[in-house]
Amino acid sequence: MSEFLVNLLGERLVNSEKAEVDVQALGSKLSLVGLYFGCSLNGPCKQFNASLCEFYSKFKKTSEHKDKLEIVFISSDQDQKHWQDFLQEMQWLALPFKDRHKKMKLWNKYKVTSIPSLVFVDAATGKVVCRNGLLVVRDDPTGLEFPWGPKPFAEVVEGPLLRNNMQTTESSALQGSYVGVYFSAHWCPPCRSLTRVLVESYRKVKESGQKFEIVFVSADRSEDSFTQYFSEMPWLAVPYSDEARRSRLNRLYGIQGIPTLILLDAEGHMITRQGRVEVLNDPDCRLFPWHPRPVLELSESNAVQLHEGPCLVLFVDAEEEGELEPAKELIQPIAEKLMVKYKAKEEESPLLFFVAGEDDMSDSLRDYTNLPEAAPLLTILDMSARAKYVRDVEEITPAVVEQFVTDFLAEKLKPEPI
Repeated sequence: MSEFLVNLLGERLVNSEKAEVDVQALGSKLSLVGLYFGCSLNGPCKQFNASLCEFYSKFKKTSEHKDKLEIVFISSDQDQKHWQDFLQEMQWLALPFKDRHKKMKLWNKYKVTSIPSLVFVDAATGKVVCRNGLLVVRDDPTGLEFPWGPKPFAEVVEGPLLRNNMQTTESSALQGSYVGVYFSAHWCPPCRSLTRVLVESYRKVKESGQKFEIVFVSADRSEDSFTQYFSEMPWLAVPYSDEARRSRLNRLYGIQGIPTLILLDAEGHMITRQGRVEVLNDPDCRLFPWHPRPVLELSESNAVQLHEGPCLVLFVDAEEEGELEPAKELIQPIAEKLMVKYKAKEEESPLLFFVAGEDDMSDSLRDYTNLPEAAPLLTILDMSARAKYVRDVEEITPAVVEQFVTDFLAEKLKPEPI
């Protein structure tokens, strides 16, 4: 286990006194590591830090599992003095300030998109145990539910569900259906826009004879807002008054922002977290239930995924949609191979794959990342690290792409700033 943690976190961490702590000495009993992503200048981080201090102190004093948990702060501070001052408020460990490369690897590996974020991972394997540790700290202040591992969807959602006429149906009615778990709120404009599209998608899928249901998990700020918003929806909802169940579903899927649409298969296993993108990209629902595709055509609706981790983007000289097919076919076997490899390890692929033609979206991306106008152009873009990797060659072959990907994953490529 210690060897894995050294690989994940480095050989040494620091404590609030800035003293170095040997990662290998963390103890053989350690089974869970909380990766706390934050910044001293962020108001919500300061607020959460106080709650986490209280939680951590109580856990270490009273829990029978006190030796099984450690927390590591992963800062996005740019100023070392600010980082040091913030660190002094903490009772746990932190990645050294200067180890920015390791910080960015962890941000990308665990798909962190907002702060504060607390991700609990298995200390022996690094696999995610719970993505939304903020809700653990809020909902389980004494740590009774340690180690906060995932439970089956059917168990977490169990209980009565509402129709918009306020009649109820039991959650067991979902068995045997594809299920969309829809995290949304009336106060959120992108949510309302997606809901209008989703109502049509829901109708089309149901009319096609597929067994499909959606469960709305509200983030509204009042029951009146929930009732008003839910009146527009033809599907089911967790009752607004059942805050505990809504929170458990947020925790189960590590929701960091809304709108989010999670798609589940008939057994309750996740198909995709990208339901929002899929619904917007496929208004006719031809690809339902939207299994992940190895290669995406860059569009305005899926461009948000460029910010979720490193992405390979192959720019080609193509103005019509069909002209992108040869480019997709070129990189698809490599993308599929990577997906299969990481799925076997129960991990998400460390790289998303896109092809981009000649359109406003591609032009905007080139401008934003300061890429040359060449086509074809093979790139890997890491937005969170503000880094790019460019392979500008006359002919792009599968061998060229595969070597580019291999070198990137082995950290052999030199990044250029975005």
